[in-house]
Amino acid sequence: MPYLDIYFTQIIDPFRIGLLIALVLTAANTAQALNRWIPIALGIVFVAVLIPLSIGANSAVDTPTSVLVGLASNATILAVLLGAKALYSRLA
Repeated sequence: MPYLDIYFTQIIDPFRIGLLIALVLTAANTAQALNRWIPIALGIVFVAVLIPLSIGANSAVDTPTSVLVGLASNATILAVLLGAKALYSRLA
């Protein structure tokens, strides 16, 4: 399976998007106690590893490829979510 197909499949995955939304909300709540970027970076890696190892175990795509492409797709989704959060904060 080509990398772009994997990438676009992961971009529209609702489970991945839901986990990253929860990550943004959790990072906002713990920003006073922890640095905001440390939980976000660890969350990106966690979601990129969690989904292929648990859900995609029977997939035709090998796990390392899925994890590496997952890191890029998670960063893309997270950039959109953080941009939307910043826009909401600015308008509110």
